[in-house]
Amino acid sequence: MKRHLVLLASLCGALTLSAPSAFASEDPHWVETGTAYTDTLGGGQGLASRANGSLLYRGLADIPLDLRLKGWNHVGDPDIARGYTFDAYQGADTATSKMFAVTTPAGKRYEYVHQLNPGEKVNNSFATVSPDGQWLVSGEWGDQNRLQVFPAPLLNPSTPPKGGALKEAWQITLDKPVRNIQSCDFVTDTRLVCASDDPSGELFPESRPLLQVDLPHKLDGQPVTGSVKSLFGLPQRSLCTDGTFEAEGLDYDVNSGILRAEVIPPGVCALATTVYSYRQVTD
Repeated sequence: MKRHLVLLASLCGALTLSAPSAFASEDPHWVETGTAYTDTLGGGQGLASRANGSLLYRGLADIPLDLRLKGWNHVGDPDIARGYTFDAYQGADTATSKMFAVTTPAGKRYEYVHQLNPGEKVNNSFATVSPDGQWLVSGEWGDQNRLQVFPAPLLNPSTPPKGGALKEAWQITLDKPVRNIQSCDFVTDTRLVCASDDPSGELFPESRPLLQVDLPHKLDGQPVTGSVKSLFGLPQRSLCTDGTFEAEGLDYDVNSGILRAEVIPPGVCALATTVYSYRQVTD
């Protein structure tokens, strides 16, 4: 079945429906280097690179039954830090909490539940850990001027060692509003890249832009303001035209320097998610 989905995806990705997928006016800049496919149910929500270069994919089919029974019906874009896997879970629209599940290198899973603050949205779109392993960054849906920051469960000594409550530590205030952030990942201590599923072109010139967030210094437990700019519009290429594309997870592999971004195509082509690869180059 998976082989058939990949073949279908290759056909569905044959037609270009958008402008060229990468450009920049400054050095270095990202250039597209490859395309791969994964089945959407098993990998369309996000991906993360392991230390050995292999990829972990997450999709709605990956939610364990015991977590579904607890009401966690959506998993977001994951991250892997120091061998620990961080998953972002959310429940129904009426839920009053969100959850981060952390799986140790030995395979033991611990659950960290965050009670929503006043005005906080229920969405838990992604989890990404700072390069020093101390801070977990996540985000909400819709129009936002912030990213949320938590102490990284297990890796930050201030967190309970076997799961429990997780309070927000502080926030990254954004100097420009963003919309429908599906995922972010650290490229350096002071730079994140984020995938926006905003098709409108209202906040940034591109449809479904890949955004860059620059911080004045590495995260240190204090509030900080991030500078946001759009790098390029994520590709929207498919033979299918009935429906809409959806930008999903992304990952930066610090060992290989490869940035990967997922886009779900419309219509029947949505059975397979396209994974675009990029590298930074200097002119």
